[in-house]
Amino acid sequence: MNLRDVAKLLRTRWITVGVTAMVVVLGAVAYTLLTTPLYQASTRLFVSATSGGSSVSDLYQGNLFSQQRVLSYAELLNGETVAQRTIDKLGLDMSAETLRSRIKATAKPDTVLIDVEVLDESPVRARDIANTLSDEFVGLVNELETPKAGDQPNARVVVEQRASIPSKPVVPNPVRNIALGLGLGLLVGVGLAVLRDLLDNTVKSPESLEDITDSSIVGHIPTDKGLRKTPAISFATDNSAAAEAFRKLRTNLQFLSVDNPPRLIVVTSSSPGEGKSTTSINIALALAEADHNVLLVDGDLRRPSLAKYLDLVGQVGFSSVLSGAATLDDVLQPTKFPRLTVLTAGEIPPNPSELLGSLSARKLLNELRARFDYVIVDSSPLLAVTDGAVLAAGADGALVVARFGETKRDQLAHAVGTLKDVDASLLGAVFTMMPTRGSGSYSYNYYSHGQTYGDSTPGKQSDKSSSPRHKVDSSATEFHKESRPK
Repeated sequence: MNLRDVAKLLRTRWITVGVTAMVVVLGAVAYTLLTTPLYQASTRLFVSATSGGSSVSDLYQGNLFSQQRVLSYAELLNGETVAQRTIDKLGLDMSAETLRSRIKATAKPDTVLIDVEVLDESPVRARDIANTLSDEFVGLVNELETPKAGDQPNARVVVEQRASIPSKPVVPNPVRNIALGLGLGLLVGVGLAVLRDLLDNTVKSPESLEDITDSSIVGHIPTDKGLRKTPAISFATDNSAAAEAFRKLRTNLQFLSVDNPPRLIVVTSSSPGEGKSTTSINIALALAEADHNVLLVDGDLRRPSLAKYLDLVGQVGFSSVLSGAATLDDVLQPTKFPRLTVLTAGEIPPNPSELLGSLSARKLLNELRARFDYVIVDSSPLLAVTDGAVLAAGADGALVVARFGETKRDQLAHAVGTLKDVDASLLGAVFTMMPTRGSGSYSYNYYSHGQTYGDSTPGKQSDKSSSPRHKVDSSATEFHKESRPK
C-alpha cells in the first residue's frame, strides 16, 4: 500500500478514524477528570566528604568519594528505613511501602547532588514529607558514616534546598493526556480503517466491477435522494446528474452493437436493494425521451414494484397473459410519459419460474420485441431465484446492476456465473448509487449545474436543447430512428 492508497483509504474511512479518535480523546478527558490530583514537593541534598586535605589531590579524592556515595545514598532514600522514620515523625496514616511509591530520589551524573521528589494529595503534606524525609536521611547518613561514637563521620549530607508548598498539581496533566489520547486515537482509528478495508467484501471501484463481471461498465449512476421518493426521472425537464448519467447509459446501450443493437434487455442484480427497478424505469424513460417506443415489463413475479412506483394497476399484467386470463392488449398500460408503455407483473403466480420458462413466455417476449423499439424487463435478483436467469436466456442481453459499497463481490461473481450457465449475453454492468464526493466519486458536476432531482432554480432552468450532452444523444437518436424496425 503506497501513500496514495493510504490517502484514498483515509478519505473513504474518515468517519471511522474521526469517531475512534474522538472516543479515545473522551476517554483521556474522563481519565483526567477522575484522577485524584497529586502535588509534588522537591528538595535537594548535597553530599561531601569530611576528610581534610588542602592539596589538589586530596580535594580530588574527596570529590570522587562523594560521587561514589551519591548513588548509594539515592538508593537509601528510596528505601524502607527512611520512609518508616518519616511516617513515625509525622504520624502519617500509611504504610512504608505506600510512602516509598510516592518518593523518587535521583542522583545527577558527575555531581554530588541528589534530587528528592514527593507526591501527595495534599500540597502541605507533600512539603512536610519532603522536608522531614530529607532531615531523617541526614541523620541516617550520620549514623552510617560514623565508625565509632564520637568520631567524625566519613561523609555528610546537607539539605541544600528545602521544599515549599506546590501551587498546582502535577498529576493529572490535562494537556499531555489529551495529546496522547488524540495521537493514540488517530493511530487506532487508522488501524481500524485499514482493517475494515481489508475485510470489506463490497464492490467500490469500477475496476473491481469490471474484473468480477468480465464486462465493461455501461453506466455510472450517482446517488440522488430524489430517486428514493420518485424513482422515475422526468427527462423532459430534468438536467440533474442522475438524468445525464441515464442519458449516457442510453447512448452506450445504443452503440453496443450499431448494426444490431439489443432491443429486449433484462435488468437484474445479485441481491435486492441494489437499484435494479429504479434503473429499469429510467433506462426505459431515457430511451423514450430519444423518440423510441418503449415497453417496460415487470418480470419480477414474486416481489413486483413497477405498478407502485409508476402508480399503475398491478392486478393484471404479465402473469395474466401467460396464464391466458387476459390478452396482451388488455393489460398494456400507457403512462404519463410519452412513448412509454408498461406491462405490470399481475397477480403473483404459485410457480413463477415455470411460468417464465414456458414456451408461452418466449412467444410473448418475441411478440413484444416485434411491437416495440425497446423492451426493458425488470427481473428478480439472481441469487434469490432463477427467474432472472430464465428471462435473460431468452433476451438479447442482460444488464447487471451493482450498488456501490453494498454489493458483495462473491455474490456478484455468483450472479454473473448464473447468467453464464444459461448462456445469457451479458451486455455490461451498471454501477448505481455512486457517491458524488470523495474517493469513490465519479464526475457528475459538468451537466448538473448545481441541481438535484426535483429541485431547480426558478428562472435559471437550463435549456436541454443547448446541452452538449443532449446534442450527442440527439445525434444517436437520429441514427437509430432510421435503423429501428417499423
